[in-house]
Amino acid sequence: MAQILEINDLKNLARRRTPKMFFDYADSGSWTEGTYRSNEADFAKIKLRQRVAVDMTNRTLASKMIGQDVSMPVALAPVGLVGMQRGDGEIHAAQAAEEFGVPFVLSTMSVCSIEDIAKFTKKPFWFQLYVMRDKEFAGKLIDRAKAAGCSALMLTLDLQILGQRHKDLRNGLSTPPKTIPKHLWQMATRPLWCYHMAMTPRRTFRNIVGHAKGVGDLRSLSAWTAEQFDPRLSWDDVAWIKDRWGGQLILKGFMDGDDAEKAISSGADAIIVSNHGGRQLDGAPSSISVLGEIIDRVGDRIEVHMDGGIRSGQDVLKAISIGAKGVYIGRPYVYGVAAMGKKGVEKALEIIRNELDITMALCGERDINNLDRSNLYRYTP
Repeated sequence: MAQILEINDLKNLARRRTPKMFFDYADSGSWTEGTYRSNEADFAKIKLRQRVAVDMTNRTLASKMIGQDVSMPVALAPVGLVGMQRGDGEIHAAQAAEEFGVPFVLSTMSVCSIEDIAKFTKKPFWFQLYVMRDKEFAGKLIDRAKAAGCSALMLTLDLQILGQRHKDLRNGLSTPPKTIPKHLWQMATRPLWCYHMAMTPRRTFRNIVGHAKGVGDLRSLSAWTAEQFDPRLSWDDVAWIKDRWGGQLILKGFMDGDDAEKAISSGADAIIVSNHGGRQLDGAPSSISVLGEIIDRVGDRIEVHMDGGIRSGQDVLKAISIGAKGVYIGRPYVYGVAAMGKKGVEKALEIIRNELDITMALCGERDINNLDRSNLYRYTP
């Protein structure tokens, strides 16, 4: 096996080990994928301020996200179908995050259920919720997250309807895969994937199947979202969810200052600047390009996090320097799951931690909590 030194190495290994339909699901955006590409490319436009002859000893990346201690201000983002990248994928990711001391966020559209993660971990994790038409089912999801000891609820606001992702449609994405020649060939050419999937009973959307009314089988993410995600989402729904949950609440999907202002009165503990990884509104700006503007608007009144395009520790440092109190990685850890299971997620986190630590030192800082825009070279939002 080639030496793994950067996230792109995990990506290349994941491509070789995962059926095309599932690799493409993670590695794609909506329509032209312009926003997906901008999320990554716009980080490169931000330059760092190099410092010399400064004390670089005794460095620390320890911080807090919504008051919770983290070994570095990085969390594993909620991603659907991680359990189809590799058998029990969400369990692998949650265990790696727990041991690393960073939050893991389980998606509503995960393969492993809330209860599965609670069974195989020892510390609280976070749960991500979509607003459903079936409020009774949504309420039960919240109650299950409470029962599992989840320490934060993340409400995603930017997926009332599903953005069209051409690769998923062309691949005929389904969970589990269909018994058609194209899917059978993809699986047959990935024997290690087949082995790991054969070793687990978890091959469908276990947060939903057996819990939602009339749902005994669920193969299609798009069919479920079309039927159940509520296009009439309003701030009244947010208030209802906050009241039902009663704990720490994070709102995800902000790309506009006016929307961020409205979040202030919701009582949320944090908002996430996010365009859903370029998977929803193609043509929207990158997350990093609007982060500073939103922090300047509301950052003194609510904790601001961000996701989208982070592929290195340097990207993390840039977001924290602009003012984010935490960031989320999705694709980097998903590549790790697909490539090497739990060890792959650990490797992704180690790569990011190492890059973040060395970059911080070369910028003349020893404590990540001291980073600000003065660490960036001629930065303007």
